[in-house]
Amino acid sequence: MSTGVIILLIVIVAVVIGGALALALRARGSGAGHMSLKRRFGPEYDRTVARHDGDTKAAEHDLAERVKQHGALRERPLEPAERERYTTRWTAAQERFVDSPREAVAEADRLLGELAAARGFPDGGRYDDQLAALSVHHAHQVHGYRRVHRAAHSPAAAPAGTEELREALVEARGLFDALVARGRHDGSGRHEERAARRSEPAHARSGRGGHAPWTLTRRQAKGS
Repeated sequence: MSTGVIILLIVIVAVVIGGALALALRARGSGAGHMSLKRRFGPEYDRTVARHDGDTKAAEHDLAERVKQHGALRERPLEPAERERYTTRWTAAQERFVDSPREAVAEADRLLGELAAARGFPDGGRYDDQLAALSVHHAHQVHGYRRVHRAAHSPAAAPAGTEELREALVEARGLFDALVARGRHDGSGRHEERAARRSEPAHARSGRGGHAPWTLTRRQAKGS
């Protein structure tokens, strides 16, 4: 075998090996990105895949774009007076639910939009942008806001039922707790919820047992 043929074979083998390594590295990087997004967004990852009809690639592109646009956002801490004011308003909305479920949910929706804006997220008038930013920083709680917003804006022809309103308000409490909390969050929401409960005024904490306003039962809420 001539030297030229040997060199050609070596070049071919090198090209094949190089191509295989490049494909392996690309697949590894794609897998790492997949796991990173799945860990970061948790249940929001699965919801996004479902909204894209199971298209994982499209869903991950959506989530990656959210991180690109909003990942650098730094939440502005609340002053104690602000925290007290928002907590008082939320408690009032919960108590109002007993007699006026629909109005209470509408107030909770407005309050979350205002509170998120106060923390430095996009203004509530840009709901989609605000929701996307919140999903990056509060992925485990953001669905509650989505539910309460959807319930508050349900069409007159097919209004949300009392039970749907109640469940939306209860789930939305998770994001409220996260947003009124002191300090940084740990990505799971547990830190924010503990801190938010410590920051509540006494009249808000006193209702935690039995029939607390934010754990309303069907019997407590009057039909809408």
